[in-house]
Amino acid sequence: MSEMLDTQTAWLDEAELASARDRLPIVYVDAVPVRVDALGQVTEVGLLLRVLPDGSISRAIVSGRVLYGERLRDALMRHLEKDLGPMAMPRIPTSPQPFTVVEYFPDPEITGFHDPRQHAVSLAYVVQIDGDCAPSQSALDLIWVSPQEAVSMAFQSQMGGGQDRLVRMALAHCGVLA
Repeated sequence: MSEMLDTQTAWLDEAELASARDRLPIVYVDAVPVRVDALGQVTEVGLLLRVLPDGSISRAIVSGRVLYGERLRDALMRHLEKDLGPMAMPRIPTSPQPFTVVEYFPDPEITGFHDPRQHAVSLAYVVQIDGDCAPSQSALDLIWVSPQEAVSMAFQSQMGGGQDRLVRMALAHCGVLA
């Protein structure tokens, strides 16, 4: 009889995490929240406002670590609920497939995706949101903008770490950008 894996306690304390970040790539999920019309066309993109580890404020998408023993679908749900609130009602397929894989490096010159803390490999998803959202946890605010606004210089300049590129890639994947 196999034992159930407790993912809630299967993570590292801060010192262990810092040590792991120095030695291993960390697995993440990135989620670009979208609203769609009756034909399934993206009409709005959700952008968070967060305080970054260096104290600066930036627009961002939903992002976070995958815990040991945690399914990708569960990690997406956990981070979407944490950032968008419990009534967001994300539509995540039973077996989600990322639209791309992104590598974040401490050196921003390697891929253009940058995380000063670590080398991270992130599976990126576009996730339809059907419910009411309220920013929570570390998110200060959440706004819904049109795809055209999301890729405008006004918003792209507010995003860091390459997430501006990731939003463009997500919208291109959805057929919104020509």
